Amino acid sequence: MGDTTVTRPEGPGAVTDDGRRTLARRLRTPRRPRLWFEILLIAVSYWTYSLIRNAVPEQKAAALRNAAQVWHTEHVLGIAVEQSLNHAANATTWLIIGMNYYYATLHFVITIGVLVWLYHAHPGRYAAARLALFATTGVALLGYYLYPLAPPRLTATGFVDTVQVHHTWGSMASGDLKHMSNQYAAMPSMHIGWSLWCGLTIFALTTLPWARVLAALYPATTLIVIIATANHFWLDALGGTTCLAIGITTAKAWYGALPHTLPRTPLQPTA
Repeated sequence: MGDTTVTRPEGPGAVTDDGRRTLARRLRTPRRPRLWFEILLIAVSYWTYSLIRNAVPEQKAAALRNAAQVWHTEHVLGIAVEQSLNHAANATTWLIIGMNYYYATLHFVITIGVLVWLYHAHPGRYAAARLALFATTGVALLGYYLYPLAPPRLTATGFVDTVQVHHTWGSMASGDLKHMSNQYAAMPSMHIGWSLWCGLTIFALTTLPWARVLAALYPATTLIVIIATANHFWLDALGGTTCLAIGITTAKAWYGALPHTLPRTPLQPTA
């Protein structure tokens, strides 16, 4: 039998291995972000995240069972101190009101602020850091679907819903706004996932001592706030941390390096 020759298709529509490798290399090479695209992407992504999160069926019975399971596990581990912190913070009116507003606003405001800072000061690292944030949030959506969990304030274990008691706008899942949001999406805590992303990003990329201190304090303060307002258990925070680890790993796998180790200025201009 004669040799069989395999002929690759040629012409304008043909895709070669070299072409695919070149395309993949271009996609994985950081380039200067485009402002209009980033604004649109962030807006659409946040809208999609909110839509999917709130579309997850509110499985109340399962969420309450899971909350009882988490609370029991924390007792076994000796870390079930959320109720004490909740009651202690609630006893100081000005403190708990501030925490309610902190919970309602800062996770969004500061996250956007860090993205804007990255866009202007570290354009070569922006895309990788943004991918880590988006991947973190995507994993969290799976958590909301697979493990519905009631926050402590909705359980029958003596927690205080600080928003309802003090009539503040501290959570989309309390008071008059509760019907606009899925109340049983406490695991994982994206307040922790996002605040850790902000803190680690700033800490890794700034050399200013005071900025590094604030970067470390932000996720630590957020942890106290989510517990004191009875919106999360300790283990929800662990879930948020795990999501962030997956997000950072995803960005590293795609770009071949951790976001903060990439060149500050992109090697390629905007396409």
